[in-house]
Amino acid sequence: MQGGKHKMAKNRGKKYQDALKKVDSKKQYAVNDAVQLVKDIDFANFDSTVEVAFKLNVDTKQADQQLRGAVVLPNGTGKKQTVIVFAKGENAKAAQEAGADFVGDTDLAEKIQDGWLDFDVAIATPDMMPVVGRLGRILGPKGLMPNPKTGTVTMDVAKAVSDAKSGQVTYRTDRDGNVAVPFGKVSFDTDKLVENLKTIEDIVVKSRPASVRGTYVQHASIASTFGPSVTLDLESF
Repeated sequence: MQGGKHKMAKNRGKKYQDALKKVDSKKQYAVNDAVQLVKDIDFANFDSTVEVAFKLNVDTKQADQQLRGAVVLPNGTGKKQTVIVFAKGENAKAAQEAGADFVGDTDLAEKIQDGWLDFDVAIATPDMMPVVGRLGRILGPKGLMPNPKTGTVTMDVAKAVSDAKSGQVTYRTDRDGNVAVPFGKVSFDTDKLVENLKTIEDIVVKSRPASVRGTYVQHASIASTFGPSVTLDLESF
C-alpha cells in the first residue's frame, strides 16, 4: 500500500511535489498548525475547499454503528448553497420566506425527473415524501435525498432552509468507516477554520456508537482540494 501511495505521489505534478516536501509524513500536527500548513501549501488557482477525513473504528455492517447527521458550522462553508423545498400550502410559503431558491411539489419532482439537478440541498415536509421517494434513484446516489437524520425531512422548513443557507454540512460513514466533511475555504482565517473543524470533531466524537469498543477515532487528516493531506494530532483537540 505504501509503495502504491509513493508511486501515485511520484506521478503528481511539480506543484504537488513541492507542497508534499513541506509536510512531515511521520508527524501528527496540532490542529492550529495543521490548518495553517494546509493554507500555506495550497497551490490551486481558486479558493480551495478544506476537508477533514476521520477513520473510525466502526463496523458499518451494523446499523447502530453507522453515523449520519448534520451540523451548522459557526463560520459557514464559504459556499453559496442552492436550496430546494418540497412543500405545500403554508409550509411552501414559510420556505419561500426563509429564502429557499425553489419551492414546489409534483412540479418540482417532474423537473428533477427530466434531468434538472442544479441545487445543493433538498428539503421536504414529511407529507411530501411519497412524491420525493420516487426520486430516490436520482437523488440517492448524489447524496441529495432528504433525510430526517440530517434535518432535511421536517415540518420546520424555515429552520432547515436557514441552516442550509448558513453553513450546514452533513456527515456519514462510508462502507469502510470513514467520514469526510468540508469545513471551509483556504481563504478563511486560520482561527475560523479551526473553529469549524473543532465543531465537526466534537459532533463526530459525541456520535460514538455505544457498541464500539477500543479506540474510536483511529486517524484524522485534513487537506485542501488538490493539496497533500496533513495528519492531525487527535489529542490537540
